[in-house]
Amino acid sequence: MKISVIGTGYVGLVTGTCLAEIGNDITCVDKDHKKIENLKNGILPIYEAHLEDMLIRNIGENRLHFTTSVEDAVRHATIIFIAVGTPSHENGDIDMSQVDEVAGEIGKSLDAYKIIVNKSTVPVGSVKRVAEIIQRHLKREVEFDVISNPEFLREGSAVLDTFQGDRIVIGSTSKKATKILHDLYRPLKQKIFTTDPESAELIKYASNAFLATKISFINEIANICEKTGANVNEVAKGMGLDKRIGEKFLNAGIGFGGACFPKDVKGLIKIGEKLNYDFRIIRETLQVNEEQKMKPIMILDNLFPDLRGVQITVLGLTFKPDTDDIREAPSLDIINELHKRGAKIKAYDPIAIENAKRVLKLPIHYFHEAYDAIAGSDAVLLLTEWKEFKELNVRKIRSLMNRRVFIDGRNIFEAKAMRAKGFEYYGIGIDNCQFTAICSIEERMIPIENQKSHHTCGRAWN
Repeated sequence: MKISVIGTGYVGLVTGTCLAEIGNDITCVDKDHKKIENLKNGILPIYEAHLEDMLIRNIGENRLHFTTSVEDAVRHATIIFIAVGTPSHENGDIDMSQVDEVAGEIGKSLDAYKIIVNKSTVPVGSVKRVAEIIQRHLKREVEFDVISNPEFLREGSAVLDTFQGDRIVIGSTSKKATKILHDLYRPLKQKIFTTDPESAELIKYASNAFLATKISFINEIANICEKTGANVNEVAKGMGLDKRIGEKFLNAGIGFGGACFPKDVKGLIKIGEKLNYDFRIIRETLQVNEEQKMKPIMILDNLFPDLRGVQITVLGLTFKPDTDDIREAPSLDIINELHKRGAKIKAYDPIAIENAKRVLKLPIHYFHEAYDAIAGSDAVLLLTEWKEFKELNVRKIRSLMNRRVFIDGRNIFEAKAMRAKGFEYYGIGIDNCQFTAICSIEERMIPIENQKSHHTCGRAWN
């Protein structure tokens, strides 16, 4: 099939390249001339496993093309994917300006029947909105259909998700358009779920909000584990054995980030507000997540009387491994807080250092090797669960550090083993043996050696 994808960001580029891989004639469009020239030469604007090789192969086999002309792309294709950005406004509402602009350009260029596919994450009612904009801009009477086809790609495994995903959702009222989309996706051999456009649009938001809530839930359980001596890893395993719950997204840590979960949760809250409905559960999901990001700071506060001059190494800047995306990453909030407190900060990430430099305008010392970043540190904060970090030589780490404080924000190491090797090790939701009592006044963990003198008021310890 002849297909055009408007927008060469994360979703658009993965979608276009993967559809070319299964034999379609794809044209990808972007108004950024430099990006298009780079793509023609096989240079990607993002990091995504397997994508570069696939892109270069399909360019070479003349199935994947790039242009800055929306008009040319529209006339080339039978199916046109809209895959432009829909960022959040400060109030959480979705910015539809790029979608609206593209819809207008499509309307001006339509010369025959086309299917326009909303691939961007857009609010409920956007199929009707795009159809109305296209209709207003038509230069001649021509038939077209607009449908919803939300994406469910995970950064770091987007290519795998495209070919081995759980489902493909199509929101359409047109039998003709639905049949063509079924034919397009048949080679992927996934379950195709067809519904009305409004339901399809809401499925995307509801799915991400539920997964985000699952993360915040297990982080709240982790906080209870710290107060009771339970181990959140064991609790999560026991919960995950229940098929109704499942084990995925039950990894306690320092919270979620990225371009999808925070934006989509806020977007769903805003959809509710416009309908005079208060999404109480997902409001709390966001609040728990914001507080969870500060867990490493809370632990440091219990270990150091003052963070001024303390040398801290941050391992991992991205919001998750296998991507260079630092949008909404917990590391950003943690590093900003460390800087406010006067800590000296060193940082290492396998691929996201340049992205971090563009965002964090702070006196951070970046390193291109983990051990170099760790050398001379008083504390290490592991914030992203890169495979590389799991394979670090912990004895070498210990020998390089001044004080051996290791705060594992993703629970990738085993606590007993790390402590046996001489670390002051602290995970999330595990038995942090140095913190065995909770102050009922301040509701924070107090080191054993300070418990007797911390209060003279006679208040009980919980």
